[in-house]
Amino acid sequence: MSEGTASSNLERHRGHRRFVPVRTISRGETASLPHPLPPRVGPTVPAPEERKPKLLDQVRAAIRTRHYSLRTEKAYIHWIKRFIFFHKKRHPLEMGEGEVGQFLSSLATEAHVSASTQNQALNALLFLYREVLEKPLSYINGVVRAKRPSRLPVVLTRPEVRAILGALSGPEWLMAMLLYGAGLRLMDCLRLRVQDIDFLSNQIVVRDGKGEKDRVTMLPAAVQEPLRRHLEEVKTQYQRDVENGRGGASLPHALERKYPNAASEWGWQFAFPAAKLSTDPRSGKRRRHHLHESVLQKAVKEACRNAGLAKHAGCHTLRHSFATHLLEDGYDIRTVQELLGHNDVSTTMIYTHVLNRGGRGVCSPADKL
Repeated sequence: MSEGTASSNLERHRGHRRFVPVRTISRGETASLPHPLPPRVGPTVPAPEERKPKLLDQVRAAIRTRHYSLRTEKAYIHWIKRFIFFHKKRHPLEMGEGEVGQFLSSLATEAHVSASTQNQALNALLFLYREVLEKPLSYINGVVRAKRPSRLPVVLTRPEVRAILGALSGPEWLMAMLLYGAGLRLMDCLRLRVQDIDFLSNQIVVRDGKGEKDRVTMLPAAVQEPLRRHLEEVKTQYQRDVENGRGGASLPHALERKYPNAASEWGWQFAFPAAKLSTDPRSGKRRRHHLHESVLQKAVKEACRNAGLAKHAGCHTLRHSFATHLLEDGYDIRTVQELLGHNDVSTTMIYTHVLNRGGRGVCSPADKL
């Protein structure tokens, strides 16, 4: 190859890449670059941003922060979903008072819901905008409100109560006796724990009742011995669960973190536990919860049919009958108010209708013919 040809090839390669001459290295000699290459620096890749929780997850977190019940959480989530789907899946941030008013009016005019149901939907949306979206709603104009009817409670006579209780047996009879004999609400009875029943003082302590209030009511003498035997059976089941490593009841709020061993103590167990284990929807732990409310509701309905009652009676009817019969026996209305756990005595006043003996105590002229 001629000298001119070699120089032309060298010039052509210089425009494309750097020419590095290769030198052989003898044994024992270390290889080193005369000028080390600087590290390659590329463009800075931004760190991925934390994804913001979804809207319904934010609602759940806000509800649990305020220690609302699981029932309230489910109800609020339900109404927020219906509100979003009613407006064709628009985000609530894009909507305001007008859209809320349209949704509430449709509940009254199209769905024909009761006033309490419409108020529950309104409270759910007010919570969403005030506590989650931090965009409080102003006055909502033009809402068609469902009318709240003025109704009297259904009350059973003493023979009717006796007939219903006679058609029940087992734990269902015990719970129905507590509804009528102590004036408990359905969930008050189901959530009773062993430590809340005081046999020596003949009283029951209702913890975290409606409105997160505690109250004390009586423990009927007629139910004490059957209840003792029932708790002995429950304790046997509890000991079996502990031996199998499944003992433990759910504790309210942060008590489980504060007292780690309290969940497996006998006093914290439910007085009316479920037959099967279930998974706690919030903690995800598998435990033995209390009986589902439908167990007693179905049993009382069946007992009313077997007793041949024509009245529309249920579990809460036993509580109405408790208050009415106490007033008939001459007990002070303030005492009845405390036993029922009412905030205002006007709520308890509704049971005084029975003292009028029908028709405001007026004797019908037909009886004098």
